[in-house]
Amino acid sequence: MSFETKEKDMLGRIGKLKTKTCTVETPLLFPVINPSIQPVSTKRLKEQFGFEAVITNAYILYKRYQNRPIEQGGLHKFLEFDGTIMTDSGAYQILVYGNVEVNQAQIVAYQEQIGSDIATILDIPTGWHVKKEQAKETVAETLKRAKAFFKLKTRNDTLWVGPVQGGRHLDLVAKSAVAMGKLPFQIHALGSPTEVMESYRYDVLVDMIMTAKMNLPPERPLHLFGAGHPHMMALAVALGCDLFDSAAYALYARENRYMTENGTWHLDELDYFPCQCPKCAASTPKTVLELPKKEKEVFLAEHNLYVCVAELKRIKQSIRDGRLWEHVEMRAHAHPALLSALKRVKEYTGFIEKYSPSVKPSGLFFFDAIGLSRPEVVHHQKRLQENYQPPKDAKILLLAPQTRTKPFHKAVEFKKVRQAITHAEQNQPDSKVHVCFYAAPFSIIPIELDEVYPLSQHEAALPLDNETIEHVANQAADYIARTNYPSVVLLNDPKNWNTTIQKACRKACKTKNIKFNALTVKAHDRKDILASLENILKTNLSE
Repeated sequence: MSFETKEKDMLGRIGKLKTKTCTVETPLLFPVINPSIQPVSTKRLKEQFGFEAVITNAYILYKRYQNRPIEQGGLHKFLEFDGTIMTDSGAYQILVYGNVEVNQAQIVAYQEQIGSDIATILDIPTGWHVKKEQAKETVAETLKRAKAFFKLKTRNDTLWVGPVQGGRHLDLVAKSAVAMGKLPFQIHALGSPTEVMESYRYDVLVDMIMTAKMNLPPERPLHLFGAGHPHMMALAVALGCDLFDSAAYALYARENRYMTENGTWHLDELDYFPCQCPKCAASTPKTVLELPKKEKEVFLAEHNLYVCVAELKRIKQSIRDGRLWEHVEMRAHAHPALLSALKRVKEYTGFIEKYSPSVKPSGLFFFDAIGLSRPEVVHHQKRLQENYQPPKDAKILLLAPQTRTKPFHKAVEFKKVRQAITHAEQNQPDSKVHVCFYAAPFSIIPIELDEVYPLSQHEAALPLDNETIEHVANQAADYIARTNYPSVVLLNDPKNWNTTIQKACRKACKTKNIKFNALTVKAHDRKDILASLENILKTNLSE
């Protein structure tokens, strides 16, 4: 196997996964195939919708069709699909029914005999409601089977999946991931997420995915079982999931449920189709409701597939453009549970920042305090704390507010401030006024870094929300606390920042016992403010 990353943003990546049949591009969605009741043929899945891979259940094939896939020349001919085929082992049936009539050796051998490109060991799903002692047993038994598996397999051209179990017990998820990561599986999967997603506990899902991701080898693809609704795909990709499978397109169709990238409607709730896929563009909800049951099911299944394909393409384009965070944020506002999940991402910003690109092809948009967790913001603040040292001859820290013009030091509003600084420094050649801008979302921006990406390549929505103002104020106070300026002068902008910055900086200066001056900037008295600023700077430099 080879897995090569081509593009990345956050933990999301566009990659190439080579299987024995073909090379597929990730993020990749596997539509679930049930040969008995398949509403859309596998041939059309590839030719009409462009799916490069599908997934089917090896245990169901084993029970219903036994050796027929083998006798017909293998799984690809049996399903009439010449792309990549993944098989699940029947572990989900264990979760639903409590047991399966097959053992590990039988299902491993069967997946090899039918020619699966990607296959899964017979793990023991943890489940959502199980107590910790039972969860420990599922983790231990899955690991035991994973270790024994390598003596059972006979083919080297199949990619095998090592599932991570533990459910909502994150310490067990971490333990399982560490142990699984030490075994030579090509792909890993997060087990037992279906019940979490069905309950819309996406915040718990964030914890589960990130715990697994942080403890698995980063170069191996991660599969998220049962993650088939398009409204949560962007979040999962951003957290590092490369592969998904979904039966939702068909299951929803049987229930007259109509997918969109932002949620689901029942067909009888719609007066208009909010979609221009080939199915919806040529029909109306009323017309579809009047179709025979089977035709209606096929219509909805095909529409649902178009929605899934379109969303995956949007996600890939957002990765390529460096705008995955914006895309996730947009999707998160479609449902409170998704927004709660995005807020939960704050707990993992350090890890996400570590693997995110520091330079991108485009700037960024900042809307509100949720964006303070995005990797670019965390990256700047981390580097400022760990690596940055102010100029040694800086005697005054001048904190100036952000401007609409970027870079800030080229703004018209700053031109007069620069003149005041120049006049103040004329008689003090050995002392310097060091300018830092306070700005959302990056907080403190030293003037010499003003043009470094992405400090000038962003747009922030004004007025700022209180949480963002508090964050920037705290960052400013922290900067004062860890540096050694003899005095601080703040140009306070009450229109955009109220008095929060001023209070935080005053308190930090008082704690350090250094001089603090604040000037409130108002448009009508700008000349007087600049004169006062020049006098303060001259006085402080001469002391």
